[in-house]
Amino acid sequence: MKIIMTELEEDIMNLFLGLNIHKPNEIDIWRIAEELDVWIHHYSEESKTTKFNGSYYILLNDELSPQEEFQDFAHELGHIIRHVGNQHKLRVAFRELQEHQANNFMYQFCVPTYMLQNYEIINYYNIEDGVPIIAKDFNVTEEFARKRLIQLRNKIQQAKLDEKHREFMESLYPKAPPYSKETNKVLNRLQAILNKKGATR
Repeated sequence: MKIIMTELEEDIMNLFLGLNIHKPNEIDIWRIAEELDVWIHHYSEESKTTKFNGSYYILLNDELSPQEEFQDFAHELGHIIRHVGNQHKLRVAFRELQEHQANNFMYQFCVPTYMLQNYEIINYYNIEDGVPIIAKDFNVTEEFARKRLIQLRNKIQQAKLDEKHREFMESLYPKAPPYSKETNKVLNRLQAILNKKGATR
């Protein structure tokens, strides 16, 4: 089944394809940061994003595993790409919204849908079968891979439900020819009116 991607999923796909990134092992945070003119530094505190003299900096905690570092980078990059200004000046609800958006960006960025749909595991009902494969190939933690696969499974299940609903509604209300007798009557009347108006001009 073809997956219909969201605008965010398409934006991330276009970003990666624009950087000639087609496979998980080609995702390199240092190269991406350089291409996007973002500076990466390590320090001893919690990862965060800051702007200084017109440049963006992603400050990554220096005790993270390579997988956690990748995930934190993606989260902070989500703030840079999707948000502007000082988050700390925002009300709590807006800060929570931005954190949710940055987390969503992180999941889509670290394990992009256009790459993930090439794996047969998207058809697995048992998510656990795919967790170690995704964690290894995309360089993320197993917990992260599990959440990402659950997201994809939910998306596929929703798409299947939507398709069934659409088919059911189309069976009740067909839109395309052959039209019902009633619809043809209305169309014929309209055509006759149009022909009459054209003849009187």
